[in-house]
Amino acid sequence: MSISLEGIHADDVELSNEEITRYSRHLIMPEVTLVGQTKLKAASVLCVGTGGLGSPVALYLAAAGVGRIGLVDHDMVEANNLQRQIIHGTSTIGTPKVESARDRMIDINPYIDVTVHNELFTSENALKLTEPYDIIIDGTDNFPTRYLVNDVCVLQGKPNVYGSIFRFEGQASVFWAQHGPCYRCLFPEPPPPGLVPSCAEGGVLGILPGTIGTIQATEAIKLIVGLGKPLIGRLLLYDALEMSIDEVQLRKNPDCVLCGAKPTVTKLIDYEQFCGMPLHDHDTEDGTAGEEWDITVTDLKSKFDAGEKIRLVDVREVFEWDIVHLPEAELIPMGDLPARLSELDSTHEYVLMCRTGVRSAQMLPLLTSAGITRVKNLKGGIRAWASEIDPEMPIY
Repeated sequence: MSISLEGIHADDVELSNEEITRYSRHLIMPEVTLVGQTKLKAASVLCVGTGGLGSPVALYLAAAGVGRIGLVDHDMVEANNLQRQIIHGTSTIGTPKVESARDRMIDINPYIDVTVHNELFTSENALKLTEPYDIIIDGTDNFPTRYLVNDVCVLQGKPNVYGSIFRFEGQASVFWAQHGPCYRCLFPEPPPPGLVPSCAEGGVLGILPGTIGTIQATEAIKLIVGLGKPLIGRLLLYDALEMSIDEVQLRKNPDCVLCGAKPTVTKLIDYEQFCGMPLHDHDTEDGTAGEEWDITVTDLKSKFDAGEKIRLVDVREVFEWDIVHLPEAELIPMGDLPARLSELDSTHEYVLMCRTGVRSAQMLPLLTSAGITRVKNLKGGIRAWASEIDPEMPIY
């Protein structure tokens, strides 16, 4: 049973001759026709994030002729984005992602309006940013923003087209509290901080966000035109390695704190505090364990130059070590560290390091609880070392 959006007024929308030619393959489909295409032109969609998921979403919505598309992102294009974030290119490295994405979308389809919001999506601006749009698409990579997008959509009665990716697996659904469950019905509480690594820490197959992102774009178009059966009350599970697609039926939680019969969450909250992690979804975020536990790469370099005896323990995986490592470091992957604590001497001074400083910071309590208190975390990890100390090193 199809569910379409209310409030899209396409009666006064007309297509030019050029647009009729452009969208002709839609117009000759009996499920779409001129009526459906004018609905697309009259509709508005906000994409939260223009990275891995946001790239295919924005590209295909633009090509399909969605009349007004908003982009929210605060990141700059980096070289390590280009393996999966196909809306950006080598020529746009160093420019804001929203501007890079807008230029590509307008190049694909000059008959649409693209509004860019080069800012972080937060509790302070979320309601204002989402209010003018019919559909919100979640293309983020962190739990605080996912809960924020969900809560905004429930409070404003809008559909939340959800996608999530990690390594070889992806998920997609449509959370719309007026017709089914919301994200909180499925995940009442966020996972403990550090339990689920981000794509920046765990990696992602470059093609995967294209698969999930195009599903999200498809769901948005179905809602606008009123086609087919949307993913409301269903969670699609995609495994690229097995090339399998499974489906989980979702039910609305009558006791949901947001969309249940007696909600206790009636306004936006502090989502960083709720999830115990920051609002960010980009690769360059420096890990930090607090100033008292951090050591910068310049300070560590000075200690090495002065001949101080410091044991530098790299907690990354073997395959990461093979990409690049510091000659002063010794490799003890974080999964092996609990069983190898006996190799560490509490009288020595230690510095833990990883790719960005996130995983090594998570290992600090393990060492301190074992009585190894002379320990620091290398802020920014090997990426910071390559950026600030040794520019000849590769950055991954």
